[in-house]
Amino acid sequence: MIAKAALAQFEDADVVRHFWPMVRSQQHLDRILGEISANPGLVLFTLVNTETRDRLEQRCATLGLPCVAALDAVTNALEQQLGQEARGRPGRQHMMDEAYFQRVDAIQFTIAHDDGVGWENWEEADILLAGVSRSSKTPTSIYLANRGYKVANIPIVVESPPPPTLFTVRRPLIVGLTTSPERLIAVRRNRLLSLNQAPETAYVDSEHVAREVQYARRMFADNGWPVIDVSRRSIEETAAAVITLYNERKAAAETNSGMKAL
Repeated sequence: MIAKAALAQFEDADVVRHFWPMVRSQQHLDRILGEISANPGLVLFTLVNTETRDRLEQRCATLGLPCVAALDAVTNALEQQLGQEARGRPGRQHMMDEAYFQRVDAIQFTIAHDDGVGWENWEEADILLAGVSRSSKTPTSIYLANRGYKVANIPIVVESPPPPTLFTVRRPLIVGLTTSPERLIAVRRNRLLSLNQAPETAYVDSEHVAREVQYARRMFADNGWPVIDVSRRSIEETAAAVITLYNERKAAAETNSGMKAL
């Protein structure tokens, strides 16, 4: 992610990326070093084991390759702020702790409640995403599930209104996803072409699509649900906006609860 963010600052950079995750032993590193030698370039690493990273740095120096420890600056700053030394234990971020099992549970829930399925359990969700077909509901749901949120997504179809449960749930945050009719038509055309289906149907008819979008937006407004326009957003950006809304709602609820207790 650091490499991707940095590369975005350069125009027309033709880069080939190689990714070697979960490197926890000298033997594993030695196998990778052969590949690095065959594909020389900038080496970014997040190794924390002293012996392993020393070996990598020495080998890169021998090969004349730049080698950057991507987490060092952040780790050093955290040591100063927290007043303790980093443990340097490999794979700590991948430990199967409570948060890990929470993510697994969230992913299972989200997969089981895709595209309007399992409406009986929507009250158990953290977030409900509603929107017309091809408005990024499923990929956004999966991304959020990987962050530990239980998500269900509901298609908004003019000819088939959603279950009444959508309008009565209290626990989940309901967010409407919308987009411009023009972008929606383009996305849907590409979808039909990828499936070798006829590209000219009501699914991509401009008047029909505009009516769908208007119907969904009216539903969102009538129910006071926050709305995110995904026209120019990546999945990550949409998910980040949803998480912000979720945290704001949670903070407001906690504040109100505290005022009642007082």
